[in-house]
Amino acid sequence: MLVRRLGVPGARRIAAAGTLDDALRDLATASSYRCPASGAAVPTLQRGVTASLLWHLRVLAGWLPRRGVECLRLLASGFEIANIEGHLRRVSGSDVPQPYAMGALSTVWNRLAGVSEPEALRAAVAASPWRDPGGTAASMAVTLRLTAAARTAARIPPAARWSAGRAALLVARERFVHGRPLPATADGPAVGLLGPAAVRASAYGDFRRSLPATAGWALHGIDDPADLWQAEGRWWRDMEQDGLRLASRARYDMVPVVGAVAVLSTDAWRTRAVLELVADDTAPPEDFDALA
Repeated sequence: MLVRRLGVPGARRIAAAGTLDDALRDLATASSYRCPASGAAVPTLQRGVTASLLWHLRVLAGWLPRRGVECLRLLASGFEIANIEGHLRRVSGSDVPQPYAMGALSTVWNRLAGVSEPEALRAAVAASPWRDPGGTAASMAVTLRLTAAARTAARIPPAARWSAGRAALLVARERFVHGRPLPATADGPAVGLLGPAAVRASAYGDFRRSLPATAGWALHGIDDPADLWQAEGRWWRDMEQDGLRLASRARYDMVPVVGAVAVLSTDAWRTRAVLELVADDTAPPEDFDALA
């Protein structure tokens, strides 16, 4: 799987493609991503990339013992969160893409898929390991992601640093870019990962200074919340480098698997971004450098 990833050189080549169709042909021959045929909208193509990633993780789960599958289920929880959010919009009357096929990586999605009322869906999520997701779509989005980060940090030590850094980025974006307070349902996992001083901070500078080292690295050098997009790219790149080191270890435990998931996930993120760059005729070439 790692050999068949696109990688930075492949992504750079696709970014330089003349057209989106050229990029898709290159992507089809140079990687294992399965995208729709040319003519599809960019969001549809990007979803094809993430669906391919999920398929790879499901194949990987088929090689693992039960405890390994439980670990992989946590690492793939973003797909279940996307399904839950999409299903909430679907039962509320919105037109949304089909859910991701979770298979054995589902925690509760296989049970939630049949729920047809918004309140019943929230109640079913609250009764699951995800616990209370909040009463609105916005609070659910933040709470589920912070809960996933906290669960991953607690149960998968090699991924604890990434999870804390991700939580710092999410809270910073919610509080100091969107200007929204954290939902009460997200307070517990946020405090567990970032500490009470950071979660209660009223200014971005105080928030950054209060973060523990396990999370503060993700915001290092970012003095203005408007520049958090740079921190996001760095978070992915750091996780990829850590993942490559972990994946190269010859051990009979989950460490190499966690590393492989980190590398594959970063590659999918970069590929999605490259497709968007190729489709945007106004994007300067320097934009790829920010990704790579």
